[in-house]
Amino acid sequence: MCGIVGVISKAPVNQLIYDALLLLQHRGQDAAGIVTAMDTKVFMQKSRGFVRDVFRTRNMRALPGNVGLGQVRYPTAGNAYNEEEAQPFYVNAPFGLVLVHNGNLTNAHALKQELFEIDRRHINTESDSEVLLNVLAHELELAARDLPLTHEQVFNAVQAVHRRIKGSYAVVCLIAGYGLLAFRDPFGIRPLCFGEADTPEGKQVMVASESVALEGTLHKFVRDVAPGEAIFVDLEGRLHARQCAEHPTLQPCVFEFVYLARPDSVIDGMSVYQARLNMGETLAQRVISTMPPSEIDVVIPIPESSRPAAMQLAQKIGKPYREGFVKNRYVGRTFIMPGQAVRKKSVRQKLNAIAQEFKGRNVLLVDDSIVRGTTSKEIVQMAREAGARKVYMASAAPPVRFPNVYGIDMPTKSELIAHNRSIEEIREFIGADALIYQDVAAMKRAVGMLSKNIDGFEASCFDGVYITGDVSAADFDTMATQRAAQGDDEDTQRSRLALQGATEQ
Repeated sequence: MCGIVGVISKAPVNQLIYDALLLLQHRGQDAAGIVTAMDTKVFMQKSRGFVRDVFRTRNMRALPGNVGLGQVRYPTAGNAYNEEEAQPFYVNAPFGLVLVHNGNLTNAHALKQELFEIDRRHINTESDSEVLLNVLAHELELAARDLPLTHEQVFNAVQAVHRRIKGSYAVVCLIAGYGLLAFRDPFGIRPLCFGEADTPEGKQVMVASESVALEGTLHKFVRDVAPGEAIFVDLEGRLHARQCAEHPTLQPCVFEFVYLARPDSVIDGMSVYQARLNMGETLAQRVISTMPPSEIDVVIPIPESSRPAAMQLAQKIGKPYREGFVKNRYVGRTFIMPGQAVRKKSVRQKLNAIAQEFKGRNVLLVDDSIVRGTTSKEIVQMAREAGARKVYMASAAPPVRFPNVYGIDMPTKSELIAHNRSIEEIREFIGADALIYQDVAAMKRAVGMLSKNIDGFEASCFDGVYITGDVSAADFDTMATQRAAQGDDEDTQRSRLALQGATEQ
């Protein structure tokens, strides 16, 4: 999961991209990058760290131009600690291409071999985004050879890209001297939308991962990019669109609604906030069927994502909703921090219990999901230390039993607490007096009722169904090996490292 944005304007776009990336910071805290273009020259700044750390005044002044793109990175392929794998990626032929990508290619290894042996292109990192960029560059070169570049040639290249790559991908690509290209995989797994703004200089177009980035920068939301669709915005702001996939279906990642996206975003016509309220209502039904509500004194959310579900659940079972944990907003979200040792160390730094909400009470803790179980175990213990008589745990999502290969950081079975364990075994591990999970079908209904245009959901981490149809046991073995190679070094420095030649303000 990453956050991506692209802008074409008649005015400088560096500050606008920076502001949009701040609104997408929840989608990735590992690295950030911005590229802008003036005429046919591109300017880049990228580094590890938060947006506020990567870009200083000096960096922003060195990003001129009226077209650009940016990304906040959360690594799901490649090396989490390698600064060279921060996006955007650039190739100088054809035309000069710069790309940002949200998602994960499931056939990246095979494509890398093809690029080297057949396309004669060199890949310098382990990032699947660099693979994607070079596939697009090769297909653009074929489509536009000896021809002036038009949006039709661009769309023909995207058609060829769809035929070659597998997995999840939302992409924004800057074509130096021509415009901005954006496209989405044929299943619409990762989100992508665009909006427009009228400025004193003229029309402005923004493409972004979530609608909140558009609204927060005063753009009017136009629509989501359809699965398999490509849009091309030329330097005059004219937008062209074409369906480039043969059999597109809309099956967005349900985990966006469970946890990843901001609650104030709307994805594929579905309010993330309302989806979480709906999941709270269906979870309440599970609670009622599992235990008498009279055994519960208070409902307490585990901040932040679970709040809407917890509020709805409390209302449904007729119990008070209370804020029992205070979150330190200056500690990163543990779920997207590479390294289990880092994750364990940060739980107590991140949350603190308000003892008066726990003392002598039977508390029902509500979380958006339980992935590894280590955080849940710590939180249950914190509730007991704060004086809770009994601690029940409810998850607004079903058990996470299977690896995810489409851009969420849970690719190995050994890291998943629910893999090959019963609910009772999970309950014992986290130390709760009762554990209630959401039902898979109920979760899909709760979200799916918000739109009639949904063909289904990518929910592989819950149901084990990989909708691209190309995932094998060997793929999981490869991912596990790559993940082990990254290590779990809690001493690894996560602070900003300057790029060669870069200086801080």
